[in-house]
Amino acid sequence: MMVLRLERVPATLRGELTRWLLEPATGVFVGSVSALVRDQLWEMVGKQRKAGAAILVCNADNEQGFELRVSGSPARNVVDFEGLALIRTPHPVPKVEGT
Repeated sequence: MMVLRLERVPATLRGELTRWLLEPATGVFVGSVSALVRDQLWEMVGKQRKAGAAILVCNADNEQGFELRVSGSPARNVVDFEGLALIRTPHPVPKVEGT
């Protein structure tokens, strides 16, 4: 099983991915493909995402049972915390009046 989340990518890339995966929400792709197909899709995403970003979640033989891969600069960051993959959501910078 794999989940792929895309941000700010060309529509053509999303169209290509619908050949292999389901898109239950805009930019979210889900499917069960072989490791070879998964890696080839991830390589295609890396080449075609342009200024966009992607996060891939897939099965892995580790404590969490999954691994996270990142391409580009997504809105949420993946952080390794003592071997565990965590997601960091950046806090918005408060606006200062009069600047």
